Amino acid sequence: MRSSQGGRNPGAPSTWDHGGGVRSLQVPIPDNPLGHTLVYVVDTDRGPVLVDTGWDDPSSWDALTAGLAACGTSVGELYGVVITHHHPDHHGLSGRVREASGAWVAMHAADASIVRRTRSTRPERWFTYMTDKLEAAGAPQEHVEPLRTSSRRTLPGLRPALPDREIVPGELLDLPGRRLRAIWTPGHTPGHVCLHLEEEHPARLPGKGRLFSGDHLLPEITPHIGLYEDPDDATVTDPLGDYLDSLERVGRLAPAEILPAHQHAFTDAPARVRELLAHHEDRLTGLLTLLAEPLTPWQLAERMEWNRPWEQIPYGSRTIAVSEAEAHLRRLVKQGRAEPVTGSDPVTYAAV
Repeated sequence: MRSSQGGRNPGAPSTWDHGGGVRSLQVPIPDNPLGHTLVYVVDTDRGPVLVDTGWDDPSSWDALTAGLAACGTSVGELYGVVITHHHPDHHGLSGRVREASGAWVAMHAADASIVRRTRSTRPERWFTYMTDKLEAAGAPQEHVEPLRTSSRRTLPGLRPALPDREIVPGELLDLPGRRLRAIWTPGHTPGHVCLHLEEEHPARLPGKGRLFSGDHLLPEITPHIGLYEDPDDATVTDPLGDYLDSLERVGRLAPAEILPAHQHAFTDAPARVRELLAHHEDRLTGLLTLLAEPLTPWQLAERMEWNRPWEQIPYGSRTIAVSEAEAHLRRLVKQGRAEPVTGSDPVTYAAV
């Protein structure tokens, strides 16, 4: 794998040639410890196709256009955009890319539904729903109150494109001259997809082609597993169970190389899958110890181990943490290892 910087020119765009008509470039995520998203450029007989686009920010757009130029192409030459999932560091610039190029934008139906719902739902409906969810999870009033104020009654992130093509799991995408097959890997989001490039690895590494893994499989990070629900749908989902099942499916695929959306490319996907499965089982077991006493999802989140102490976690990240705590609780309940305490309000959970 070759970098355009080579450690000699820090002002140059960070691009890598992965061989076989696949390159990647870094698109920054402002004020985020992840630093950047790796956007992939895949050559096809009809022109370059992007896998993800990066965050919607002027600096990110500048990095994307400079990176494409370093790859010998431009936004205007793009044929299509394949989105692994709807998060803004992946889907954010898709609208601007389509405006500049006319490229199609493809996404799995489950995540496309979230994008449409976000655009069509009145902001006050979302904030009322979030207030109710957090109160049901046992959040304190000082956390809930900002959702009721008029200053927060806008929904950010509405500029990404509405997808005009659907990614259908198991089918080859419209990349003339390439074999890129969609694999549905829900968990991180309901419609997350990995993309299997069913071509011999250019370095002839053993294994089955290469896998663009989005956020599903990362070399050193465990992706967030939370809840993405329709305010008008009472279905109880199990996103952690979906994620673990998806991990096993990718492990059985055994691609020669993983091309993730963050950090760096790596090999031995089955080994990384085993690490992640073990991590989540350890975490679930640890949560059962915490649930020796009945806890609300908020109280559980306060006691869970994060990358920093709870008191240092910012407001928005606490909401995300509670969502992840609830996802783990749902898995434990489905496994029969925990249960809600009858009559508790807000509802508490205890180990069985």
